[in-house]
Amino acid sequence: MAKLLGLDKVVKFVRIIRENGGIFKSLRTAYRMDTLKSGTCVGEDEFGNRYFENNEYFYGTNRWVVYSDRYGMDYDGSQVTPEWFGWLHYKTDLLPHKDPSRPKHKWMTEHKPNLSGTNEAYMPYSTVPPKIQPWKPQQ
Repeated sequence: MAKLLGLDKVVKFVRIIRENGGIFKSLRTAYRMDTLKSGTCVGEDEFGNRYFENNEYFYGTNRWVVYSDRYGMDYDGSQVTPEWFGWLHYKTDLLPHKDPSRPKHKWMTEHKPNLSGTNEAYMPYSTVPPKIQPWKPQQ
């Protein structure tokens, strides 16, 4: 009877609001991510990004990341570490902390997000003189 009246959708909506931290946090999450989802938090990386899974959703949308609040609205996909990238994109079903095939070697550097467009972006230093000389008007 509840399904016929659509009350099951109302119950699901209330559960999603509750899992996202209430009305105001849900509105903030909807503003940041354009969607509200409920799921199980399966882990967190060193940057504070949290990873969720809910197998009630379709394959391809049942895993997602909630970026850390320190990024604000300026987040992008390069802020996901390689271990979690593999899990998010279904390369493996094992979580990074349970995957024995991902050893951590001394020579491996830590992940850095793409810094293009920021003050910390890589700018190569050239030792080659320019081929074109700029025109300087006579004084």
